[in-house]
Amino acid sequence: MILTRLARSARVYIACLASLFIFTITAQAQSSIGGNVETKRTLPSTKHVIEEVRSYRLANEDRIMRELREFLSIPNVASDTPNMQRNAERLKGMLEARGIETHLLSIEGRGPVVFGKLETENAKRTVIFYAHYDGQPVDPSAWTDKSPFEPVLRDKSIEAGGKRIPFPNAGNGASDSYQDDWRIYARSSSDDKSPIVAILSALDALRAQNIPLAINLKFILEGEEEAGSTHLQQTLQLHKNLLSADLLITGDGPIHPSGRPLVFFGNRGEIGLEITVYGPVRPLHSGHYGNWAPNPAMQLSQLLAAMKDDQGRVLIPGYYDDVVPLTPLEQTALNAMPANDVELQRELGIAKPDGGGKKLVEMLLEPSLNIRGMRSGNVSEQATNIIPDRAEASIDARLVKGEDPRRKFEQIAAFVRSRGYFIVDQEPTLDQRRAHAPMAKVIDEGGYRASRTRMDLPVSKALVRIMQEATNNQTVVAPMLGGSVPMYIFEDLGLPWIGVPVVNYDNHQHSSDENLRLGNLWQGMETYATLLADLDW
Repeated sequence: MILTRLARSARVYIACLASLFIFTITAQAQSSIGGNVETKRTLPSTKHVIEEVRSYRLANEDRIMRELREFLSIPNVASDTPNMQRNAERLKGMLEARGIETHLLSIEGRGPVVFGKLETENAKRTVIFYAHYDGQPVDPSAWTDKSPFEPVLRDKSIEAGGKRIPFPNAGNGASDSYQDDWRIYARSSSDDKSPIVAILSALDALRAQNIPLAINLKFILEGEEEAGSTHLQQTLQLHKNLLSADLLITGDGPIHPSGRPLVFFGNRGEIGLEITVYGPVRPLHSGHYGNWAPNPAMQLSQLLAAMKDDQGRVLIPGYYDDVVPLTPLEQTALNAMPANDVELQRELGIAKPDGGGKKLVEMLLEPSLNIRGMRSGNVSEQATNIIPDRAEASIDARLVKGEDPRRKFEQIAAFVRSRGYFIVDQEPTLDQRRAHAPMAKVIDEGGYRASRTRMDLPVSKALVRIMQEATNNQTVVAPMLGGSVPMYIFEDLGLPWIGVPVVNYDNHQHSSDENLRLGNLWQGMETYATLLADLDW
């Protein structure tokens, strides 16, 4: 009996040891692939995500369009603080309706930065989505429908003879009542309110179709990008604890002019400046004083013309000295971009572009100098026979990687001085006007530098892979976008960023008759949904 009990005890002891051994080995194996009892999640295929999001969209177009139309109806010029606050409150409601924790980061006299946070269970990475909800100033008289903040629907673009049509009635039973080539005309319909609606609608679609997010998601929605993002850096520094993330995606900008989807890894910086040249203290009769009184409009024209050669290359000394060249990988991407300059020339009515034969994509990698407007006296029916008292020009310069905004302004100001001008930074006194000729007021409006993210980062490769899978390898990969977005702020925070725009390239961005092609909004939903569901690195 004693021997039997000893034998039974021994068997139990051995069994316990065996179980402990198996448990230890299993725990070590689990730890080696992710810690504790967690295993790496299986992500849905891009094809599955696209099909499910498209199905959701076809059943919910009216709701999506209603949200976009209501958002577009709120005026959004950055200096219009009451309406910018209305925009921010609307955004807060839109985010909170999706269960997104939302905070308004206030800026005195401006629309706040709208910050949102959405946590995903077991997600290892956090992605910030950046866009801006302010738009360029408007001149209603320059818009075909005279109503920049009253969304108008047309059956195709105005240039293609598009006719104004009513918005379809909700609940009429048509699941695909909105056609891809229809366009909504309104300020910020493309830049940037529609990308915001696209990603929020993508979230709705994923939830409705039971597709989990692969990432934690944050939002930074800015209200003064079109006014130079003057307060963004300071505001984000005050709330730096909110910004922990692994990647920032910006939805600003258009897709490639070929109509293909675009991913870009850099953007140009910019500066603005105003130049005013002075003549007599009051406008003078051109018959009584012509040939004697200096004409400031003529002087300013000559000054500006001296800044560039006949190929459009800037002649200001040192203008190209600080440019950081592309890496071999960036150059390879540039070389692989579609060549569509001939089509663009035909579409835009350009017989001979600047650049001395270089392609558009090459010219976007160089600093630029642009006259964005001039004013002196009057023209057309308002013209009078006078020598004007002053002439004004508004200038912007786009900067590339390596260039400092202040140094760029100083190069331009030094050129004006080298042409014999006495420079002031405020309205000149009568004594100054009597003592100095020629005279120019040169005002630095500020700006920010360019930024580029490395294309060989794991996250860069992962995002490009997903985009190519989602578009059958049609995505254009660009090292640099020609436009300017304040991504240098996030670069300074150590955060890589990548641009994934969704709106049509011919959207009249920054101009009258800004528009959105509806097919781009639908594809934008699919694009953002794929990234939210599949982005992993």
